[in-house]
Amino acid sequence: MPAVVVATHGRFSEELVKSSEMIFGKQENVEYITFMPGEGTEDLTRKYSEAIKALDIENGLIFLVDLFGGSPFNAATSIVVENENMDIVTGVNLPMLLEVFGARSSSSINELVKIAENSGKESIRPFKEGLIINKNINDDDEEVL
Repeated sequence: MPAVVVATHGRFSEELVKSSEMIFGKQENVEYITFMPGEGTEDLTRKYSEAIKALDIENGLIFLVDLFGGSPFNAATSIVVENENMDIVTGVNLPMLLEVFGARSSSSINELVKIAENSGKESIRPFKEGLIINKNINDDDEEVL
C-alpha cells in the first residue's frame, strides 16, 4: 500500500487527516506535516525525512500538499525528483484524501495521482448549478426550485 504524506501551512494537514479518519477510520502508513510560522524549507525537509523513515514506502509515496509553489510543495519536490515511485498532488482537500485512502490498497502511485487530481476537481461544485429549474405553468410561469 502506498504511503501518504499530507503537508500544509499551519495545522490544516493535521486536522485534515483527523477529519478524514472520523469518516474513513484510522489509517496506516500516513503522516501529516505542519509548516508553522518561523519555519523554513529546511525544517520541512527534515520533517519529511523523519516521516519517510516512519513509513513503509516500498509501494511508493504520494505527497498531498496545499499550494503549488508553496513551501510544503517546494520541499517535497527536492525529495520526489530523486525518487521514481513518488509524486506530489497540490490542492489537498477532504474528498481528495478520502478517495486516496479508499483506492491506495489497490492502486499504483501513478493511479493515485490521477484519482487525487480528479477527486479534487470533481469535489468543487456550486450548489445552484446542480439544481434543475422547472417552470410551474399553474403559477404564472414562476420558476420553482
